[in-house]
Amino acid sequence: MAAEREILTYEMFGTAVREIAQQVVDSGFEPDLVLSVARGGMGLGMGLGYALDVKNISAVNVEFYTGVDERLEVPIMLPPTPAAVDLAGLKILVADDVADTGKTLEIVREFCADHVAEARIAVIYEKPATVVRPDYAWRRTELWIDFPWSADPPLVHRGRR
Repeated sequence: MAAEREILTYEMFGTAVREIAQQVVDSGFEPDLVLSVARGGMGLGMGLGYALDVKNISAVNVEFYTGVDERLEVPIMLPPTPAAVDLAGLKILVADDVADTGKTLEIVREFCADHVAEARIAVIYEKPATVVRPDYAWRRTELWIDFPWSADPPLVHRGRR
């Protein structure tokens, strides 16, 4: 029997984006920039950008997961990264799909810490073991999550570069 999983559909994703955006609005936080954690946070970042009327959107690439519940020892920030000078003094909303261990968000938070005026974190899912508590989360779960964009295998397999 397969392990129970949290299933996110594209329709539910649309609802999640709007509800997270409403949490941000209700908190009074007005970000100058949405910083998406690639790849999982890209859709959320785009959606939050539209919902919050923020046109300044950027991404940071962090590699951590290598498969279902398989990860590197530590997350690695991959180039290109936003220039610190471009972030200076801004209020940043970091967007990611899940705060699982929280180690990816931890490295992004540390990257932003010395440069931005304020950084808050928004995720679709928060897990109880995360070392970084997001400011905004749509749902909390202990289950493995099937996201609609990664539930099916890739159409091609590219070797590690």
